Amino acid sequence: MRRAGIGTLLALTAGWAGAQQHASWSVAADPATAAPGGATLARVTAEIDPGWHLYSASSPAGIPATFQVTSVSGLVEMRGVYQPPPKRAFDPNFNSPTETYEGQVSFLLVVDMAKTAPAGPAEFTVAVRYQTCNDVQCVPGRWSGKASVTIDPHLRTTGVIVGGNYVKVKPPSASQAGSTGQGLTLFLLTAFGFGLASLFTPCVFPMIPITMSYFLNRPSGGRRDAVMQAVVFCLGIIVLFSGIGLAVAAILGPVGVVQLGGSPWVNGFIAALFMAFGLSLLGAFEITVPSSIVTRLNRGADKGGFVGTLLMGLTFSLASFACVGPFVGTLLAASVAGGGLRPLLGMVVFAAGLALPFFLLALFPSYLKKLPRSGGWMARVKVVMGFVILAASLKYLSAVDQSLAWGWLTRERFLAAWIVLFAMAGMYLLGFVRLEGIKPDEPMRLGRLLVGMAFLVFAISLFPGMLGGRLGDLDSYVPAASATGAPGASQNSGLTWLKDDYQAALDQARREGKLVFINFTGVACANCHWMEANMLPIPAVAAVLKNFVLVELYTDRTDAVSERNAKLEETRFQTVATPFYAIVRPDESVVATFAGRTADVPTFVAFLNRGIAAPPPAVTSAPAGDVPPLTTLDGRPFESAGKVAVLDFWATYCVPCIREIPMFDRLNQELGPKGVAVVGIAMDEEGAEIVKPFLAKHPMEYPVALGSAALAKQFATEDGLPVTLVFDRSGKLIKRFTGLTKEDELRAAVNGAM
Repeated sequence: MRRAGIGTLLALTAGWAGAQQHASWSVAADPATAAPGGATLARVTAEIDPGWHLYSASSPAGIPATFQVTSVSGLVEMRGVYQPPPKRAFDPNFNSPTETYEGQVSFLLVVDMAKTAPAGPAEFTVAVRYQTCNDVQCVPGRWSGKASVTIDPHLRTTGVIVGGNYVKVKPPSASQAGSTGQGLTLFLLTAFGFGLASLFTPCVFPMIPITMSYFLNRPSGGRRDAVMQAVVFCLGIIVLFSGIGLAVAAILGPVGVVQLGGSPWVNGFIAALFMAFGLSLLGAFEITVPSSIVTRLNRGADKGGFVGTLLMGLTFSLASFACVGPFVGTLLAASVAGGGLRPLLGMVVFAAGLALPFFLLALFPSYLKKLPRSGGWMARVKVVMGFVILAASLKYLSAVDQSLAWGWLTRERFLAAWIVLFAMAGMYLLGFVRLEGIKPDEPMRLGRLLVGMAFLVFAISLFPGMLGGRLGDLDSYVPAASATGAPGASQNSGLTWLKDDYQAALDQARREGKLVFINFTGVACANCHWMEANMLPIPAVAAVLKNFVLVELYTDRTDAVSERNAKLEETRFQTVATPFYAIVRPDESVVATFAGRTADVPTFVAFLNRGIAAPPPAVTSAPAGDVPPLTTLDGRPFESAGKVAVLDFWATYCVPCIREIPMFDRLNQELGPKGVAVVGIAMDEEGAEIVKPFLAKHPMEYPVALGSAALAKQFATEDGLPVTLVFDRSGKLIKRFTGLTKEDELRAAVNGAM
C-alpha cells in the first residue's frame, strides 16, 4: 500500500465504517513498556465471520493485508510484519493460489521506539488495509486502531522475540502463484471424502447386508478367489459408477445427475429389483442364470463368478444413485470449472472412496465361511433378509409414488407395510411363522429369541408414526406426514410455506420487508425429509423461521418446475446438493447458506440468526432517474438517456470482476447497437493512477468511469464487488446482481428491460 497521511487514511476508514467487512479488528502492545530506542510488538488480531476468509500479508492473489504504523512526531516506526502460516490453496474465484485465514488470526508488528522518545505514554495508530471473500464475493476493507506503550528510560534497550510459529512476511511476488497441483490434490481429497460419506446415506447403507448376503451365498473358494472377487466387485463399482456419472453429466449436466436420482423410472427399476431379490430369498422362486449361459461362462476359470460380481456392482451403483446423485452432481459441477481431466479423476476417486469399505467387507466372508456352521442359521438369515429387502423396496416405490404425485403409498400405508414385514420377521424367528430354516421341534436359543423380540419391538415402535408422530432418523426413509407426500417442513410447526414459487417469495418479501428462506428439497431426498420432520418444526427453529418468507423449491422431479428450481440452485449457489438452505434479500443478494443435514440445533439456529441480523433493504425498487451522471476516463459524459443502462462496479484487485470483462465486452458488442449502454465503474481508491495501467493490460471495449465514496454509498457497493445494476430506458433500477454474475441471467434482465 502506498504510504499516505494518517488523516487521509482515517478519512477513508470512516468511509468504510458502514460496510459489512466481515472482520473485526483489535490491537494491543506487547510488552506494554519499552526503553527509548527499544522495541515492542503490536499484536493486531482479526475475528473473521463464518464462511469468509481473510487474505494473508503475503497472498499472491486478492488484496494482501497491509499495515501502517504512525504516531505523533514520529516517535515510533514499524520495522517488520510477522504472521502465522496461512492456508495455501487454489481459489477458483481468483483462478490462482491464495493464502488465507479463517476464524481468527493475529499479526505481529515490530514497532521501534525513537531514541529521543520522552518518558511516559506513547500512543501510536495501526492502520490496516485488507480483503475478505467468500465463494462469490470480495469485500475490501480498512480499519485503524490505537495502542499505547510506556517509555521507561530506566529499562535496558533490548530487541523483541517473536515466538511460536510466526514467520516474517515477504511481499507477494508473481513466483508465489505456483501451480495448481495443490488445488487438484484438495479437490481429489474432497472427492474421496464424498465417496466415504456416501456410504452412510439411506440408499447405500442398506446395501451392506445385501452385499454380505451375496458373498455368503457364493460357492466356496480359496483365499485367492475371495481376494479376486473383492477386487472385481470394487472395480465394477468404480468403472460402472464413473461411466454412469460421466455419461449422464455429458448428456444432462450436473443438474441432470440429481434429477436422474429422483427419476421414477430409475427408482421403479430398483424397487422391482429389490422385490425380486426379496421374494427369491423367501422361497418364491430361485434366481438362476440359464444353463446355456452357465455352460458358456464355465469354459473359463471362474468366469461365472466374476460376471455375477460385476452384476452385483451394477446393482449397487443403480441402487445407490438416488442418494449419491447430489454428491455426484455437486462434484461434477465443481470439476467442470477446473477443466481437463478433473471430471474423470474426480469421479474415479469418488467411486474408489465409495468402494473401499465394500472391498474390506467382501474379504470378510472368506474368513466367516471357515467358522463352524451352526445348524440352519444360514437359512434363517436368508429368510430374514427377504423381509428386510422387501421393506427396503418400499423406499424406492415411495419415491416413484411421490415423483408422480399418485398419493397411493401414503405415510400410513408405508408404515403399515413396514410394521407387517418387520413383525413377520420377528414372528418367524420366534417360531410363529413356518418357513424354511426352523424345524417345528427345534429348541429356541437365546440369540434367536432376542433378535426376534428386537424385530417385534421395532415394528411396534412404528405405530406413533402412523398417527403423525416423528420417528427420528427413520423419517429419512418414510414419506412425510401429508396426503400428497410433500415434504413436511410445514407440518405441525405453524409455518406457512410457498411451494415452487421463488418470484412470489421475493415479491412477498419486498412487501413485508423480510428476507427469504429457501429450502431446496426433493421428493426422493431422504435427508430432506429428516430435516423437515426433525429440525424445521423444532420450536426454537420454527420461532426464528417465522421472521422469514418461506419457500420450498423441489429440484429432483422431472417436470419443468423442478428443472427451473435446480437450475436456479446451480447457477445462483454453485451446488446441486439437497437439502440446501439459503437466506436471500428481496434483491436476491445472498446473506447466508447452509448445506446438508444436521442434528445440531444451536448451529442451525445460529445460521438463521445471521439472516435476522442482516435486515433487507427497506425499498427494493428505485424511482426513475436513478442512473447517476458519470464521466469516463477520456473525459466524455456517459450517455444513457433512452437506453438500457448496465452499470458494472468493479476494481482492479477483484478477480471475479476481471473474469466478467469478456461477458460485458460481448454484451456491449451485440446489444450496444440495439440501445444498451454498458459502463464499468472502477472503485479503486487510487483512481486513474492504477486503473489506466490496468486497462493497458486488460482492455475493455466499453466505457470506463471512476467511482466515488458517494456512489459506493448510494448503491451499497461497500458490501462487496462485483455489483452489476440494470436500468430500464426510463432510468428505473430493475435488477441488481451481487457477486460473480451468470451471463444468461444478466442477458435475461437486459432483455426484460428492453
